[in-house]
Amino acid sequence: MKFATLRRSFAALLLGAAFAQPAFAHPSATSRPAAVVADNPAAHPAFTVRVVGKGRPVLLIPGLTCPGAVWDETVARYQSRYQCHVLSLAGFGGAAPMAGAPTADFLPAVRDQLLAYIKTQKLDRPAVIGHSLGGFMGLWLSTTQPEAVGPLVIVDSLPFLAAVQNPALTAEAARPMAAGMRQQMSAGKLPLAQQRQMVASMVTDTARQRLVAAWGQASAPASVGQAMYELYTTDLRADLGAVRQPALVLGSWAAYEPYGSTMASTRAIFAAQYAKLPQHRIEMSRAGRHFLMYDDTAWFFEQTDAFLQANYAARK
Repeated sequence: MKFATLRRSFAALLLGAAFAQPAFAHPSATSRPAAVVADNPAAHPAFTVRVVGKGRPVLLIPGLTCPGAVWDETVARYQSRYQCHVLSLAGFGGAAPMAGAPTADFLPAVRDQLLAYIKTQKLDRPAVIGHSLGGFMGLWLSTTQPEAVGPLVIVDSLPFLAAVQNPALTAEAARPMAAGMRQQMSAGKLPLAQQRQMVASMVTDTARQRLVAAWGQASAPASVGQAMYELYTTDLRADLGAVRQPALVLGSWAAYEPYGSTMASTRAIFAAQYAKLPQHRIEMSRAGRHFLMYDDTAWFFEQTDAFLQANYAARK
């Protein structure tokens, strides 16, 4: 894959952050909602949570700069069957940054506070649907405490983003590049026109482009810069063998076709990075860009529906 393609791929994965949908089966009369426990937002300052629906719990984690609203259509589809716990990360998409931000270890704080949230809310191995950074976070939860979460739906994300160009790259070797990116990103917001141009490579619909760009403009640059740094310097590839739950990996490639990418070449990158993940299936969208739930909605739901029905059936 040519460098221009890789550079766009980096931007797409980092900035990740309805339509006509077939009816979804209603939960059976014997399915039971997850236990509801009073939340304590002060216990997880790295994110807020909105809970919608009834049934087995599902965590929905957005990508960089996006609030939980990026999952609105997904929540609308699944809320009759699942109890959706929709995260918005501090500093993203208009959410207030953490006190004292930026601080080191922002993403580890998200991970640890989310694991604590799962425990205090008594969520029984919730499924995780994560886009971009959110998909990475789902993997990180699973490598840290494999018994804490259930099946994973990973939307256009990788276990080590910085190694797309050079699979032999280490997290330590990536630090200088990542530090430069953090400094540049933390300096201030991108001009709106530049943000929209970048988003256009990630979303096809112009209304969605404006929405995602607005979320980027509303995000705190320092928070975004720190999260980006940590994403580029955390390599989960060697830890994937610890994951015990099945995973569905949904990838995109169409936006990079003009730069020499093919579905096969992009799929090979995904396959190499996920090689040590025991139970996984990789599916590549033919039409979608980075926001697959927006660009290839029917395909996204077809894949996710079948995976959840096979691996996360309603409790009897």
